Amino acid sequence: MAWIYLLLAIIFEIIFALGASASQGFTKLKVSLITLVGIVGGIYFISLALKTLDVGVGYPIWTGVGAVGTVIFGALIFKEKITSAKVVCFVAIIGGVIGLKSLAGV
Repeated sequence: MAWIYLLLAIIFEIIFALGASASQGFTKLKVSLITLVGIVGGIYFISLALKTLDVGVGYPIWTGVGAVGTVIFGALIFKEKITSAKVVCFVAIIGGVIGLKSLAGV
């Protein structure tokens, strides 16, 4: 169940980051409220995941996958550029996430 909570935390983290950008400094009410839901949801679900997962595994996965997801959706929604340098960094982050996941039971 901890991994499901972590996945939900990641989704809310991406919602938060994209909402923070779209809210234009919390000047757009609807988007600002969505951003706040993202913040609360992310913290709630990461706290549930960390009841079982080590913080040294769960937190880096949450932030790493959240960061990659934010860049991907930022490109799709806001037309931000994904450069080859960003792709290299994504691969490094995903490699770290896979490593942490594989070591989670150790």
